Amino acid sequence: MRRFFETEIMTGQKPMNRFADKTVIVTGGSSGIGHASATRFASEGARVVILDVADDIEGIAGKIEGEVTGRHLDVTDSKAVTETIDAIAKEFGGLDVLHANAGVAVMKAPEEHTDEDWNKVLRTNVDGVFFCARAAIPHLRKSKGCIVNTSSVSGIGADWGMLAYNTSKGAISNMTRALALDLGKDGVRVNAVAPSITDTPLAEGITGDEELMDKFRERMALKPPEQPEDIAAVVAFLASDDARMITGVVLPVDGGVTASNGQPAIG
Repeated sequence: MRRFFETEIMTGQKPMNRFADKTVIVTGGSSGIGHASATRFASEGARVVILDVADDIEGIAGKIEGEVTGRHLDVTDSKAVTETIDAIAKEFGGLDVLHANAGVAVMKAPEEHTDEDWNKVLRTNVDGVFFCARAAIPHLRKSKGCIVNTSSVSGIGADWGMLAYNTSKGAISNMTRALALDLGKDGVRVNAVAPSITDTPLAEGITGDEELMDKFRERMALKPPEQPEDIAAVVAFLASDDARMITGVVLPVDGGVTASNGQPAIG
């Protein structure tokens, strides 16, 4: 194991085949972090199933090199989630990893959030993660597998103008910890990644605004925006046996945002 990591550090090569013969489900994998995660898992030998509401999810999945398939699924549909995950586990002989990544965001002042805004964000980001975890747990118990959720630095501290999103990501962070406590006795690990501003379609309203990005550059120790592949690499680590003693962690992958106490740079 030590030699494995020394090789990666010295050569810069990605570890390969950590997920050979393993089945991985990625939700929200048509673009952004989910797509990068599916690509990373496939590159390391996994059978990957992408679950997404995108119309052409089968075609999108088919363009990823490796054993990758796509199936249409709305994670807010509890019955469909259970049926789909059960079918995948039956087809492939089990389930080893769930990356619960599907999410949406609304950027508005608190009083401007409509019932539809609130319900859309909470249903997708919180209920969807729970529905997927609940359906996956029986299969993960059998495989001693794991869950990696996509939370956010917005689930560690709050942002201006993103009440529903902040609420949902805070819930995901603590859901991750609660699941880790309840499932640890069964050998199932549960962790989450907490990205900052990432170059994805979900964040294009921010990443495409240079004035806003300058503000992020003032706050981040490492140059933003993060790339989806940066997050996917950490998802793969948390899902691998290399992280076999890590559970209940919400790991910031944030370019140093949470290293700051919030005071402005001096000099």
